[in-house]
Amino acid sequence: MSFDLEEMRQITRVDVITLETWVAEGWLVPEAGAPARRFTQVDVARAHLIQDLREEMGVNDEGVALILQLIDQIHGLRRALRGVRPVSEG
Repeated sequence: MSFDLEEMRQITRVDVITLETWVAEGWLVPEAGAPARRFTQVDVARAHLIQDLREEMGVNDEGVALILQLIDQIHGLRRALRGVRPVSEG
């Protein structure tokens, strides 16, 4: 399921300018190839995380960028580890 910019704004309760800024910063990455921006459930979750970091925890923009980068690295490592199979003893 994906959402256009207006649906994303309604779901996250974030104004369009802020969403556009988060896209420009690379914090949200709309689906590629769509004629208009389409956001996924992952983008919705990231937007809620960004809101929590900024509003509830007081993290500044540099901190948000770092936290998102680290989360992305963790997910990348998890994907890589799934592809590693133990060497069979024999």
